[in-house]
Amino acid sequence: MANTDKIKGISKAHTIYKLADGKTRVPGATTITGLLNKPYLVKWANNLGLEGIDSSTYTDEAAKIGTLAHAMVQAHLQNQKLDMDQFSKTQIDLAENALISFYEWMSRHEIVAFQCETPMVSEKNRYGGTIDCYCLLDGVPTLLDFKTGKAIYEEYFVQLAAYRNLLEEQGLPVQRCQILRIGRDETEGFEERSVADTSKYFQIFMRLLDVYYLKKELGWK
Repeated sequence: MANTDKIKGISKAHTIYKLADGKTRVPGATTITGLLNKPYLVKWANNLGLEGIDSSTYTDEAAKIGTLAHAMVQAHLQNQKLDMDQFSKTQIDLAENALISFYEWMSRHEIVAFQCETPMVSEKNRYGGTIDCYCLLDGVPTLLDFKTGKAIYEEYFVQLAAYRNLLEEQGLPVQRCQILRIGRDETEGFEERSVADTSKYFQIFMRLLDVYYLKKELGWK
């Protein structure tokens, strides 16, 4: 666990992943899963438009709240303090609503966190990713991923399968992969889903990874 006196800033910088040679850059798992088609986003943006809401402005605000809520959860697990000066009172209040839901979930479980916000790289498959939380959850080696928003989508498990592989390549056992969806306000609620077998999700990820590198070879952007 981290020192309680440490002040943890909230960075939005994109993580750069490199192979062991320190020179070769590789894509992150979120970049790879971004190749998947997401038709629900089109419907969502269209619905906002019908309500007269600018989807870009809405997304920016929601992203800030989601980023803060995610950071609050991580800080709690790592016993750290947060510097939240960059956020408004409204954003902090909404993010704290999400944190309350997480506290309620934690009260029903025993969790021992080993790694949080840990960047890793697969030398074998040439991609990287940052693990939200690798822990013992009620005595079971578990990969936890935190999402803020209104739903848990299947592609989240594709990303989680990629993270699981990163851990297993380092000899760390994973018996369960679990997503906690922490709503940003009361209307979005709280939800959890877990899977034990992520092999088929990882097959999807590997095919997407092939597409990524083939597009790169073709200079296709």
